[in-house]
Amino acid sequence: MLVAGFPVGALQANCFLLAPAEDADCVIIDPGQDAVEPIEEALRKHRLTPAAVLLTHGHFDHVFSAAEVCRAHGVPVWIHPEDRAMLADPARALGPTATALFGGRIEMAEPDEVRELAGDSVLELAGLSFTVDHTPGHTKGSVCFRISTEEGGSLLFSGDTLFAGSIGRTDLPGGDTEEIMRSLKEKILPLPDDTVVLPGHGPASTIGRERVTNPFLSGGGASFPTRGL
Repeated sequence: MLVAGFPVGALQANCFLLAPAEDADCVIIDPGQDAVEPIEEALRKHRLTPAAVLLTHGHFDHVFSAAEVCRAHGVPVWIHPEDRAMLADPARALGPTATALFGGRIEMAEPDEVRELAGDSVLELAGLSFTVDHTPGHTKGSVCFRISTEEGGSLLFSGDTLFAGSIGRTDLPGGDTEEIMRSLKEKILPLPDDTVVLPGHGPASTIGRERVTNPFLSGGGASFPTRGL
């Protein structure tokens, strides 16, 4: 399996490309701000053809380039229905204070073809099989994508639900602390320790490492800052 990842935009959101191998179809996860050029570079380098765009949630730092990427390659975008409205109206998920930090207005357009993710389902794309876990809390439509590797392990694309050493913030519209803690307890913590976590911001980790060292998962996290937009 080929996995290419890189941070993009002012908030350094992680964008990922996945494919069974080089010279194959691929899936693009979370094409945020300024993602078009590095995506095109990775497509050329690995001779990949996009089949779809997957979004872990609707915040603009993860979806900003989705419409342009989808239009350029004629592919659909997949997003949970609870977050779909953010594709055309990103400010509704930020609130006035956060929106003001970005000049008071963020203009985006919904991609031409939007398909809605069903929570807790399996999605077959580009020769890959993704398990979709609905993990509300950071936003109402936050999801994580899980995929097994040929070596027998698994990858978790956790978006802004789980980070190395932290979790997603819940103080923006649609955020809910109780919900994100429930999502972590019911959907994330039961995963095997060797599951590799590829988050929406920051470095990779593993479920085993986070189970032991993440203050939000091991108790006493209230005094630690959350992350994400």
